Amino acid sequence: MRRLFCIQSFCLSMIVIPALFAAGARAQSGVPVTVTAVREMPILQQVPLTGTVMAQRSARLSTATSGLVKALQVDAGVQVEAGDVLLELDPELARLQLDSAEARARQADNALADARRRLKEAQELIPQRSIAETVVRDLESEVQQDLAAREQALADAAYQRAVLARHTLKAPFAGVVSAKLTELGEWVTPGQAVFDLVATDSIRMDFPVAEDYLAAIRDGGKVYYSPTASPGQRFIGEVENVVPVTDPGARTFLLRVLPVERNPLLLPGMSVSAVLQLPTGREGLVVPRDATLRYPDGRTVVWTVTRGGDGAIARENLVQTGLQFDGMVEIRSGLSGGEQVVTQGNEALQMGQSVVVRQGSTSPGGR
Repeated sequence: MRRLFCIQSFCLSMIVIPALFAAGARAQSGVPVTVTAVREMPILQQVPLTGTVMAQRSARLSTATSGLVKALQVDAGVQVEAGDVLLELDPELARLQLDSAEARARQADNALADARRRLKEAQELIPQRSIAETVVRDLESEVQQDLAAREQALADAAYQRAVLARHTLKAPFAGVVSAKLTELGEWVTPGQAVFDLVATDSIRMDFPVAEDYLAAIRDGGKVYYSPTASPGQRFIGEVENVVPVTDPGARTFLLRVLPVERNPLLLPGMSVSAVLQLPTGREGLVVPRDATLRYPDGRTVVWTVTRGGDGAIARENLVQTGLQFDGMVEIRSGLSGGEQVVTQGNEALQMGQSVVVRQGSTSPGGR
């Protein structure tokens, strides 16, 4: 019986001792955490915006002369290049008018040549005193009149030639035909819209912004935007200009932003969300957003790591936060600067708990 008790005690020792050893080893190694240093930098204010993508160039096209629509070369949604033919009017009447004007120009040219010939012959008779001076003066006047008639006829012919050329409507710039507003057989007149053309290679973003921020916005300021079609992606834009005319109803003004790089995700008419960063004129301490923990009771804490004789120890710090920007959080009180804050592994830490430190990146980040 005593021998059986010894065997049972030995077996129990073989189970308990390794478990205690493993627990001690875990306690000695600590909880793995990632830390980064508290930084001091200029504090920025972020203003969320929602706006619309606009084409920098858009036009409602019309013909320069009246006529019957003979041919339509494009339809809505077609991409065109500058100079592409969009529409043709029936040119028959304009061509006949041009032929008539050119005939009058040739007639005026012949009349001028004949008048010049007769004037030259009369001038040759002057030394012989066989022609009256009045006749010569009349011939000179006739040449001047025929010259003016010829210039007028040439101008009329050039006008009719230009009218004929304007029976063809061409794209003034590259873009997409957003609307076709006429059909074959319709009679169109100058000023009547036949196509809407929108340039897609040069776009901007327009945002209504509260007038409170007008004084702080500067040309060239950074704006981070995300197209509605791709909300998970973030791109950089720059403030092009501010239209300092407020909407009296909404008390807003128009902010125009250009993308830094060409973005195929941006199409005219789509909505876009953005964040405008404004300088506050002050510097302060900041930590990554992942370093802050907010509790239901309203407390916000940041865990820091201190090193002593027993190794790295976690310490809870009650902080007061300020503005957030670029994945960073302003710390107004609770930290003095230079601390190592925990950014990963801080969710279940306890005061005075041993930790194993892994150095993290100092670049901004956020949940």
